[in-house]
This record gives sequence, C-alpha cells and structure tokens, in this order.
Amino acid sequence: MNKRILLLIVGLTAFLLALVATLLLTASTAKAQNLHGTFTGKLDAGMVKLTIVLNVSPDGTATMESPDQTDQKIPAVTDFLSADSVAVSVPALRATYQARLVGDELKGQFAQGVMSLPLTLKAGTIERRRPQTPKAPFPYKTEEVTFVNEQDGATLAGTLSLPTQVESEQGIVLLMVTGSGQQNRDEELMGHKHFAVIADYLARQGIATLRYDDRATAQSTGGDLAKATSEDFARDAEAGIRFLRQDKRFCKVGVLGHSEGGMIAFMLGSKGLADFIVSLAGPAVSGDSIVWRQLQAMGMGTGVTVEQVRQQQQASGQLWMQFFSAYDPSDNIRHTTCPVLALNGTKDLQVDADMNLAAMRRLLPVNTKNCIKAYDGLNHLFQHCQTGMPTEYADIEETFSEEVLKDIATWIIHLTFAK
Repeated sequence: MNKRILLLIVGLTAFLLALVATLLLTASTAKAQNLHGTFTGKLDAGMVKLTIVLNVSPDGTATMESPDQTDQKIPAVTDFLSADSVAVSVPALRATYQARLVGDELKGQFAQGVMSLPLTLKAGTIERRRPQTPKAPFPYKTEEVTFVNEQDGATLAGTLSLPTQVESEQGIVLLMVTGSGQQNRDEELMGHKHFAVIADYLARQGIATLRYDDRATAQSTGGDLAKATSEDFARDAEAGIRFLRQDKRFCKVGVLGHSEGGMIAFMLGSKGLADFIVSLAGPAVSGDSIVWRQLQAMGMGTGVTVEQVRQQQQASGQLWMQFFSAYDPSDNIRHTTCPVLALNGTKDLQVDADMNLAAMRRLLPVNTKNCIKAYDGLNHLFQHCQTGMPTEYADIEETFSEEVLKDIATWIIHLTFAK
C-alpha cells in the first residue's frame, strides 16, 4: 500500500500513509559561486531513520526530498545561500535546514516542529537498483487503452499486456487495482514498479492483465478527486471490468488488488462482477482497526484505543480517511462467492497478516478453490525485509517476491485451465 505518504518524521499513522500535496512555492533567487548540486544523507530520529535529499540549483532555487517515503520533490524557500552556507525552509513540511559546507558535505541542523536534529548531507545522488523492472523487448504484446466511468466523468488510461497465446474467447485477464493514494498504472513507488513487474510475470505465464492510472493521475483524467473515497475508486474499477467483458478475447475476468485495491476487489466480488479475486494485503477488518494496529506495530499506539483512532480520523476533515476508518469490509467478503487467493506478508506493518487473514478465513464462503496464505518475512509490498517499516521500502532492491509471483500464476492457471 502503495501509497498515501505523510511527510512528517513521526507521523507514519495513516492507512498506507497520506501523500503531502506538492505546493507551488517560489524559492529565493539568491546566488552562490560554489554551493549548488544534490546532497544526500540519513536523518536519525531514533526508531525512524530517513533519507533526506537537498537539491540546490545554480540559480538558488531548492527542493527537498524524503525518498524513503515518496518520489515527490517538495519546493523549498532559500532563506540564505552563500559559497559555503545554506538555510532553507520547507513550508509543506513545516521544516527548516541550516548547514555549512565542509569539504563535500553539508553539516547542519534539521528542525521540524519541536524537534531539532543534526543532519549531514554528502554531495551526490542516490542510485537505486531495481533489477526486476521489466525491460523491452517483451515476448508478448501490449495495447494502450482507455475506458470510461460515465457516472463520475472519469476516463481511465491503461496498458493491456497480452500473451501471444491469447485467442478469441479463450483468454484469462486480470484487472489490477492499486492501493491508496494516487498512483500510476505501474503502482510506482520509490522507483519500484510493482504492477509492471506482476503484469510482466503473468504475461510470460499466459495470463493477460489490464493496469491503469488512477483517476486524475498520469494519463487518466476527470473524476472528482477531492471528494473521492474507495467507493468512487470501485466504480472506476467496475468500468474496467465492463471494458474487459466487451473484449471477446477474454472468457474470464478476475481482479487483482493491492491494499486498498484488495478491499475494492471484494466490493466488486460481492456484486458478482469478478470471476476470481487475488487480494494482496487486502483489509478484512474495519479501517479504524487497521490504523490502530499500524500504530501498535510501529510503536506509536501506547494507550490508544480503536475508538480514539476512529474519532481522530473522523475529525481529520479528509473524506477518504473518514470513509476508510468507518468502513467494514465484512459484508462484502461474506457475499463474495467467486474463488479467492488472499495473501499477506508476516512483516506487513500496514495491513497486519494475522488480524486480516484470520478474518478472511472466518468470513469467506466455503470454496475448495480458495487459498489464504501468509509469507514469512515479507512486508506490505511483498519484499523480503528486516523490520517491515515503510522506511525500508526504498532501500530494498527486490520489487516483488518471486515466490509470490509464482504462486499467483500457478493458482490462476490451475483455477482456470485445470480440467
């Protein structure tokens, strides 16, 4: 999950973490002879250690990044800049950084709210290896398509990955639904392209997929994003299913959803719209319980009750969060009669495996084709990890576990082609 990233050092409490919107701020045009370029370092905030990147252009404009949390560059205001010193403020984060250049390092102090911590940034950029990212040429076809959610006025743009063996009225296709926060069709986060990796693997196994940009994101347009909740995003996905049903190359249409996308898959499954479902870390308990468990897992929930979490989220003024905290997926799961593959990682700190898979086992109608499985040592993104903390995601080179990819493909092939 994927995912909504809250760019506060001690604020990792939202359902897949809420993205701070990019603010269009004009930086100072102060100039310096030498101090410009990219500087990178680790901010040690105790249990949380975050990569911080400061970019200073030759004209004095600046941005700051926290690539362990988001790919966005947040505009900064250059308060002071000379050949060997810099001071910037980042209104979107309510943060400041003041430092002096010593050799090729900026040595200074990062402040946010009441917190002030030393921060050393070394000249240079972060190079992330992503060995699983698919690279052309591909042994399958792709088609760029669009489909429309007429009720919400949203046009969704996506990519169909088509195995060469897909023939008229014989193909199996999966609609892929991303997690929370606005994401492109690859569910791209911190250089990882999760859905591109899954789609590539499945296409090589003879399974077609349609992945699409979330409404008002990348090449998708329309839809009231400010007021949108999971129910609105479910209507976008439903439009995708209708589009695939009209394509005579496919005889079965399934839904693969990650995190919030897994929750949406059951919204569709309860209506009988999906022939099968693959839920990747999909919630099976109420949203307030999800957030409460996140707080406990990250060591920030001492003395906090589920009811207090719900009250806080309801008072947030954010419609998506208000809907999510009050939403209970139980009825939709109970009424999903198609086959379900539900997977989680044991180190998932965002959608707890024990809590949610137990609920899934209890709620799903009996079906010998169902499979519910937890993977030891995998996080919310199905990466092998040390702690499961979201701040690890960017440093891990693996995008998606090969074991899980194989299990997804094997289950679908057995489900759809076995006699």
